[in-house]
Amino acid sequence: MDIKVDSLQQVKRCSSWVDLSQSIEDEMSHKMDLESALKECSTALELFLNNRFADALALLKPWKNQSMYHAMGYSSILVMQAGMTFDPKDMDAAMTSLRESLQTCERFRKKTGIMETLASFWYRQPAESLTEEEMHAELCYAEVLLQKAALTFLDESIIGFIKGGMKIRNSYQIYKECQAMANITKEMENQRSTHVHFVGGVNMGIGSFNLMLSLLPSRVLRLMEFLGFSGDREVGLSSLREGAASNSLRSILSTLTLLMFHLYITVILGTGDGNLTEAETLLQPYTEKFPNGALMLFYTARIALLKGNFTFAEEKFLACIAAQQEWRQIHHLCYWELMWAYSFELNWREAYRYADLLCKESKWSQAIYVYQKAAILSMMPEEEVTQLGENVAELFRQVDGFRIRIAGKSIPTEKFAAKKAQRYSSSNPVKLVVPALEMMYVWNGFTVVGKRPELTESILIILEEAEQQLRQNPDPSEYHMDDLCVIQLLKGLCLRQLGRLVQAELCFNHVLSSENDIKHDSYLVPFTMYELGLLHKQKGDINTAITVIENAKTNYKDYNMESRLHFRIHAALNTMGSFAAKLPPSRTPA
Repeated sequence: MDIKVDSLQQVKRCSSWVDLSQSIEDEMSHKMDLESALKECSTALELFLNNRFADALALLKPWKNQSMYHAMGYSSILVMQAGMTFDPKDMDAAMTSLRESLQTCERFRKKTGIMETLASFWYRQPAESLTEEEMHAELCYAEVLLQKAALTFLDESIIGFIKGGMKIRNSYQIYKECQAMANITKEMENQRSTHVHFVGGVNMGIGSFNLMLSLLPSRVLRLMEFLGFSGDREVGLSSLREGAASNSLRSILSTLTLLMFHLYITVILGTGDGNLTEAETLLQPYTEKFPNGALMLFYTARIALLKGNFTFAEEKFLACIAAQQEWRQIHHLCYWELMWAYSFELNWREAYRYADLLCKESKWSQAIYVYQKAAILSMMPEEEVTQLGENVAELFRQVDGFRIRIAGKSIPTEKFAAKKAQRYSSSNPVKLVVPALEMMYVWNGFTVVGKRPELTESILIILEEAEQQLRQNPDPSEYHMDDLCVIQLLKGLCLRQLGRLVQAELCFNHVLSSENDIKHDSYLVPFTMYELGLLHKQKGDINTAITVIENAKTNYKDYNMESRLHFRIHAALNTMGSFAAKLPPSRTPA
């Protein structure tokens, strides 16, 4: 009997050991290797591009604490969601996920002792000493750190701003080290299937940094270069194009960055000369693979809008809205674009409809939405406004109360809108003239509507009628000269787009000669001077163009949207080759 019991115990011990061994083997077999992680994240990316956002998150979530790529992918989707909603809950969820992702990435980074850490201050760690997995860990860490920096900037304090800046610098330094590794280990690309994803990530990171920093005004750019950053536009574009052309996980990110540059940044912060041909070429393979993908439909519509094909753009934005209901934030982006498409067509009733939807549904910038809604209503007959049950003056009075601050600073466009709306705060408000057309200029919309001469002529007629009413006013207000100069600036833009340069120059000079009589809209003179410079460029007089634009940059300050104009000035001067003598020897003009 004792022998039987003892034998039974031995069998149980043996069985327990087998079970434990099997458990360890199961755990080992469930570890996600780098190649498998990249493949699964590629699947998640395809789900995302097919509008299956929740499915993409569900696929990534189980491994986000064991795989750096799952961690990064999961947090990236949450960051994108937070950036579109501006909802504090989404922001907190994204920030928590980013912190966890950094911890996951950290576990895969090369462990260094105290002596190695000290030595790294003087000597770069050789790439050969890192495994392929450790190289990817550095890259993922830099990418997650950059996303965390972007969210940190939204913390409404100067401390948050400083922290964000430090994270960006750390991220950039790691990207530079990854670039050095990629250069040393080029031969790995043919040996390891995972290495193409490493190189693609380096191209995306280095390209994005160079391209975005190249947008900064020259004085700021020189400071950034002194701090160790690089802002070479051609390097940025070249790296991103290489990344977009590669068959890597981050190809789509390089593509989206280039699309953002051509379709938004060059319009809002530049001269409106984005490369639409390249944008179409970049987008084509994705529209073929994901024909109903919301992002593909959205960018197809945006390209059409910038070409002046407003009806087709509206159809595609509506198709984008219909394509998915999971992320309504994408609907809000479409509402904003539809509002402008109908504004360009002077279809104020439809433009109002989408401005109203933004006011009701989106949290991004209520101050801008309410101002835009009121501005559009101001362009409509009073009886139509009454039928809609709207009170324009009351809407303008609400604008200032909706303003938000980032890092303790006002958002320039909100500040502009609030100042314009101030005149409605008195008991006897003075109406704004053509406020929707003025905001069209703020967003550089005249470069878009200028593609349609017949619509530009229609806008010119509206401006001439508004001018006539102002001049016939028997009791001009304190805003009289400001309002006349707004109209002259906008008339000059229309005339320049129509090729009537002599008349356009007269309008611009009228604003400049009225400088001492302008009481409120201090932005008018420097912005008009910039537009006059572009007119001289259009005439072929580059030297005069540079002189006039440099004057706008140097001799005016403390006006509304000053930073936006400096971005535009930087872009304009760059196209005229006026920086060659001012740049460091390592830099060449873009």
